[in-house]
Amino acid sequence: MQTETSAATELRESMMAVTRQLRRHRPDNGLTLSQMQLLGEVSRAGVTTPAELGVRLGVRAQSLTDSLNELVSRGLIARRPDASDRRRQLVELTTEGGALLAADRAERDAWLHDTMRERLTPLEFDLLMLVAPILRKLAEPDAGTLMP
Repeated sequence: MQTETSAATELRESMMAVTRQLRRHRPDNGLTLSQMQLLGEVSRAGVTTPAELGVRLGVRAQSLTDSLNELVSRGLIARRPDASDRRRQLVELTTEGGALLAADRAERDAWLHDTMRERLTPLEFDLLMLVAPILRKLAEPDAGTLMP
């Protein structure tokens, strides 16, 4: 059990250290980290509702109201009534929101790629690229229900 726990601890701490570095290399676009996370989730979800975004982010839809309003006011997302149920609001990424996300991701990707090339041997780089899809499997919502 100790070996399993220490392996998990090492992996968690390593991933969190990389995550912190990626956050440090984010361009300053005037949005908070939670607003950027929300913008990214709207991008992944496509046309969606605040309630669906709340489920995807694990928060109440009401807690997203201020951030959604800020993103709308900055022209990064658009809000419109649902044609089939006028009481529901739909949100979607705008062209400007897509461009901001693309620039944000490009800057972090460039930092990560350059850092990987500078600090890793070619073998380490290749191994990391083999592990990337495995790490993505861990991040899938139903990863906890996988059978051995």
